[in-house]
Amino acid sequence: MTVKYKQGKLFVTDINQDDSAESKFFEINNRRYLGNKFKLNSFIKEIVDSECGQFDSFADLFAGTGVVASLFKDKKLIVNDILYSNFVCHQAWFGTESYDINKIKQLIEKYNNHNESKENYFSKNFSNTYFSKKICKKIGFIRQDIENLYKSSYINEREKFILITSLIYAMDKIANTCGHYDAYRKNSDFNDKLVLLVPKITKNNKKNEIYNLEISDLSKCISADVIYLDPPYNSRQYSDSYHLLENVAEWQKPNIFGVAKKMDRSHIKSDFCTSKAPKAFDNLIQSLDAKYILLSYNNMGNKGDGRSQAKISDKDILDTLNKKGKVTIFTRSYKAFTTGKSNIEDNEERVFLCECKKCVNHFNFFCRL
Repeated sequence: MTVKYKQGKLFVTDINQDDSAESKFFEINNRRYLGNKFKLNSFIKEIVDSECGQFDSFADLFAGTGVVASLFKDKKLIVNDILYSNFVCHQAWFGTESYDINKIKQLIEKYNNHNESKENYFSKNFSNTYFSKKICKKIGFIRQDIENLYKSSYINEREKFILITSLIYAMDKIANTCGHYDAYRKNSDFNDKLVLLVPKITKNNKKNEIYNLEISDLSKCISADVIYLDPPYNSRQYSDSYHLLENVAEWQKPNIFGVAKKMDRSHIKSDFCTSKAPKAFDNLIQSLDAKYILLSYNNMGNKGDGRSQAKISDKDILDTLNKKGKVTIFTRSYKAFTTGKSNIEDNEERVFLCECKKCVNHFNFFCRL
């Protein structure tokens, strides 16, 4: 396929129906992410199916990649994450705005065939760190082009989110890291093949709601039959691990600093990674309006060095949930995704199921943004 610009507009010619990159897709779970629950999807689904009966709405309020929410795509979904990069991906996977899949495929093939020679914000700041200089030039070009196409109204907001999601997943696949962006590998060879794919998106419920809010700001303004929570387990801030993807998703081109090339992240720090976690957890649970609350919380925080110690104890969890309703605990052993530095044995994921005594009845339509 050949893609050309003419007088600020994009024209597509010679579309080949072959086995090119435009015919290849990726799925929501094709991403490295700390705490990713994909391997536990069947476990979580079994619990919900056996314990929660028939229901109409499912909320995932620390959604991360969104893999748990994707289990319940036939329901109304309420999906939230404090990271804007995750919000962008959630809009791609679960959004309700219509989009042109052929346009998406055409642009992705254009980006895959493009070789950028000019310097840009991304290459000037990140060359030969997480990616080679060549790939940084390409990433910067693609991200700016997506922004230009959106501002010119050639693509709508959902299409913008889908293209950024494709870029994020492609970057994640070749990044010179252990799966996050707290640091990069020094003196190692770079992968110089950045390939964007098309996300395999299924039809969504038109009532879906997607948020990018601090959990305490959202909890009093939503209501769902089943609410799933997977808060951070320890002191590792996700804003530190995924600052680079935040930078690309927001595309505000901020000043960066330090060896790891981080930007200011103070606005996306979570209380759940600090000593405030028990109080924040109690406030959250008591404010939720739900029939059932599921909480994922594994025992990783009890293993390793002091920095990784769990911020919420079993006693904190049970004391809080018991105030809300009847609690049942389900357990399963599994091998977690880590940064590659830890050899964690006997890792156990636990799902706490709380059948709430009654709804909070504080739900207010006018809370919604």
